[in-house]
Amino acid sequence: MRSRLRLLFYGLFVALILVADQVTKLLVLDKIPLFGQVKAIPGLFHLTYVQNTGAAFSSFQGMRWLFVGIFLVLTVVLLVEYFKKPMPFTVFDRFCLAAIYGGALGNVIDRVRLGYVVDMICTDFMDFPVFNIAD
Repeated sequence: MRSRLRLLFYGLFVALILVADQVTKLLVLDKIPLFGQVKAIPGLFHLTYVQNTGAAFSSFQGMRWLFVGIFLVLTVVLLVEYFKKPMPFTVFDRFCLAAIYGGALGNVIDRVRLGYVVDMICTDFMDFPVFNIAD
């Protein structure tokens, strides 16, 4: 029973991450044209809508179904391991895993629904690829 309650708790955290990710992406799709920019916090970041068909830093372009397949396999592995034995992780570790999973789920939803991942956060203080809340 405790294991299921813990799974529910972390599942709710995954859902919170997923909702934050998808809401921000829907706002970007609705309010910012492709490659358009919106000032956010000067010197820190601005918003730039780009479409990423690859993985991190736009690597492996166009391999959408490979990413979806990898995500599904990892989901099965995580669930099997979760119920097979207690995970030797701290509460902080579990929150981190849940946040990573929620972000990955958000990006998988984009890949299936749109064919690309919506990225929008562009740092002003360093040269870094555009990313999103899920990242």
